[in-house]
Amino acid sequence: HGQTLDNPPTRRPVTPETTMAASEMKAKSADLDWEVEAALAWHDEDPRATIATLLLDCKHLREQLALAEQLMSRGLTRGWSPQYQRPED
Repeated sequence: HGQTLDNPPTRRPVTPETTMAASEMKAKSADLDWEVEAALAWHDEDPRATIATLLLDCKHLREQLALAEQLMSRGLTRGWSPQYQRPED
């Protein structure tokens, strides 16, 4: 983004909140790494089989979410509705 000596990158101050956020991100990353390894191990280290299963799981869960959305009343959920896309982190 055009960083020069006159225009250095901005950095967030180090605070307990930013430190905690960084440690939480590392923990989430470690958890995700473990889950990836577990999924691959379940499929005998076959990445194509792992991806196929995950895609089928996503399809099934989206169908379940659509069904639940049709059956829920707005009053019960106080206006909440399910999101089909994962929010960006």
